[in-house]
Amino acid sequence: MAEVRTLAAEVELLARVYAAFNRRDIETVLRAMHADVDWPNGMEGGRVLGTAAVRDYWRRQFEVLDPKVEPKNFMREADGRIAVDVHQVVHDMGGSLIVDQMVQHVYEIRDGLIQNMEIRVAAQV
Repeated sequence: MAEVRTLAAEVELLARVYAAFNRRDIETVLRAMHADVDWPNGMEGGRVLGTAAVRDYWRRQFEVLDPKVEPKNFMREADGRIAVDVHQVVHDMGGSLIVDQMVQHVYEIRDGLIQNMEIRVAAQV
């Protein structure tokens, strides 16, 4: 039963994080991360390490892009991480659509905080 409660708590954490991100409440999102979080830089490539680097990355991103991410499904992977199917819609600052696609975000959560995230682009059908 502890596994179910843990999954529910992790899903609740991630749902709050997605909602805060879409509101641009970045400080709330960063408080849900370990100080040494390992995060993908989906805009420029590579990875950023630590909450200060994630904050800087998102500041750069929000100057040129308006992303919205809506979680659709949460599932536990065999290795214990949480995979989230996400509808991602990105506009430029002029309102033009850049991306409308399904992606998968995969999270490692340690001690109730996000330690790592990776992005998997969903196969197009």
